[in-house]
Amino acid sequence: MLFLEWPIEERVRRIHDRGFLVEIWDWSTKDLAALAATGADFSSMTGYLRGDLTTAAGRSELLATARESLRAAEIIDSPRLNLHGTGLGPGGLPVVPHERVSGEDWVHAAETLRQIAELGAEAGRTFVLENLNLAVDHPGTPFARAADTLALVRGVNHPNLRMNLDLYHAQIGEGNLVELVREALPWIGEIQVADVPGRCEPGTGEIRYEAVARTLRELGYTGVVGMEAWASGDADAALDAFAAAFAA
Repeated sequence: MLFLEWPIEERVRRIHDRGFLVEIWDWSTKDLAALAATGADFSSMTGYLRGDLTTAAGRSELLATARESLRAAEIIDSPRLNLHGTGLGPGGLPVVPHERVSGEDWVHAAETLRQIAELGAEAGRTFVLENLNLAVDHPGTPFARAADTLALVRGVNHPNLRMNLDLYHAQIGEGNLVELVREALPWIGEIQVADVPGRCEPGTGEIRYEAVARTLRELGYTGVVGMEAWASGDADAALDAFAAAFAA
């Protein structure tokens, strides 16, 4: 999402040269060997290509492409692989919208995630389930709310399945970010941030990320905080703002 005027390998190099870890979305569109050759350390990548958590065909496809993603993760040594409640298409919209879920859907989703977690355990990697927002970016996505993703991860209760707590999405959908961080802490595999509105770097919108950062320090959180955000202007300045928001 940064240095968009450059090819992906150069974007990775520039982020790495600034001392940050790198995260990528769809790995299937990238030359992973070339990305690995940049010397960058990767934090996260997409953990599936197609499928969903609830339908028979979708679950089968999700598990199959999760296996493919684990093999891809070996090339760049990504420790975490990201999941959503269903496959997302162009513009972040669900391929098959299914916002209202039944009790049976919850059961199927939990079982699918258990199987995903076991795949992660075999490979020594962790899958993270990301919350999304329905109002702006991902209408129609099932299990989108932070409360829902947390409930699924907590219910599966497997060390190789954790929550990717996206605070940009949570602010739009639910708010109350400090208390959300406190509740989710034992289940967090990663935190992602961007400001609201606009999805740009911290300091460009309404979220008081300094208060979130203070809470994370008080709670002893030592995991990754990733900026999944556009630059409001210069990309280096956006990285500076991100670093300043979470500086000790």
